[in-house]
Amino acid sequence: MLSKKVIVALDSDSLEKSIKLVKLLKKDVYGFKIGYQFFFNFGFKGYNKIYSICPKIFLDLKLYDIPNTINKGIKALLKYKPLFTTIHISGGDEMMRSSKIPKSSTKILGVSILTSMNKKQTGKYYNQNNISKLVRKFTKSAKKNKLDGVVCSPNEIKYIRKEVGKDFIIVTPGIRIDTKVKGDDQKRTENPKKAIELGADFLVIGRPITDSKYPLKVLKEINQTIF
Repeated sequence: MLSKKVIVALDSDSLEKSIKLVKLLKKDVYGFKIGYQFFFNFGFKGYNKIYSICPKIFLDLKLYDIPNTINKGIKALLKYKPLFTTIHISGGDEMMRSSKIPKSSTKILGVSILTSMNKKQTGKYYNQNNISKLVRKFTKSAKKNKLDGVVCSPNEIKYIRKEVGKDFIIVTPGIRIDTKVKGDDQKRTENPKKAIELGADFLVIGRPITDSKYPLKVLKEINQTIF
């Protein structure tokens, strides 16, 4: 049996389309990612409809606030039992530590540097043109503050895996296949097979699957390359 490593991103403003997609793909994915577009359109009512079909949900809200607010926010969303949720590592040590709730089964992942950013942008906003160096620095802080893993681009996977070892989750967006994505805003990308070989645990894939006329066929083909 193939190991399921793909998390399909439900970036849609159509709940009907999302439900149909989840029913179609649920047996061949690790889970589904709910982010801003879906969540701000349908909230926890939409979340619960997806959860009732497939309870393996990555609730990707990229939380960023003062520690007390983060702590209370995480406690509030835990009742919805997502597999993963996200906070920004750049929020600082205390904020990261505040996100860890005892006896919670939800894994807290730290967002390092968005895959839409290139070295020009990181130089401007983080005073560091070497993205890999910056991501390694963020990742070390995430592990030190007891987060369960990180979200990073394919370009940084091998450096991070060496830095943190095996017992640290790496979730990787920016996954692309042969077909071009219209209006692609991802700058640091890789194909599924290479990303897994570099050390990613899970791949977040949206448009290459969800924009396809045959999403299940595309997903199955991806799965064949990464077992």
